[in-house]
Amino acid sequence: MEIIELGRSIRARDPAKPGWGEVIFSYPGVHAVLWHRLAHGLYRIGLRGLARFVSHLSRMLTGIEIHPGARIGRRLFIDHGMGVVVGETATIGDDVTIYHGVTLGGLSLKAGKRHPDVLDGAIIGAGAQVLGPITVGIGAKVGANSVVVADVCDHTTVVGIPARSPKDCEEETSFGYGLPSRAAADPLGEEIAALRAELAALRARVDGLRGDRAA
Repeated sequence: MEIIELGRSIRARDPAKPGWGEVIFSYPGVHAVLWHRLAHGLYRIGLRGLARFVSHLSRMLTGIEIHPGARIGRRLFIDHGMGVVVGETATIGDDVTIYHGVTLGGLSLKAGKRHPDVLDGAIIGAGAQVLGPITVGIGAKVGANSVVVADVCDHTTVVGIPARSPKDCEEETSFGYGLPSRAAADPLGEEIAALRAELAALRARVDGLRGDRAA
């Protein structure tokens, strides 16, 4: 049974080491996946209105919104889960871990493929936004609160807004959660530094104009 497989996987991956009772009765991520299996089955046979109702009911009970059209692999671990949103054309591989507040969303209003593919073993950190028809590679890690709008290569870590991949998609190891082994670029810090430099230049120009007028 899938619930047994899910429970065994979560007990192995969750550092809290929950008991079977906790996993089965108190993990909303487990409930959301099981509700989605029902909703997705209804969606595939054309009962889309009923599928959306089941999905809506699941969201009310778990705080996790998974469109019934999304395709989900085996042993998905949605940890905590509140605020997770998975779009209609998203696909999730096997052994993926998703934390709370994650969105697998779209950037286009056009029909067709518009949501991400998250491949086997990937980890999506809390609050991350993965947007558009992009691919998060096998074993990749997306840091917390990152915004990903481009492909993430296999076994790499991306962080920041927008999230950045290591140069040439070289394989890397990581220390801790979601942080690359070598110093990662800080896009937000770079933007702030650039704005400060521009502000200083403008102030110098204003001071110069004031000096010219005084003369």
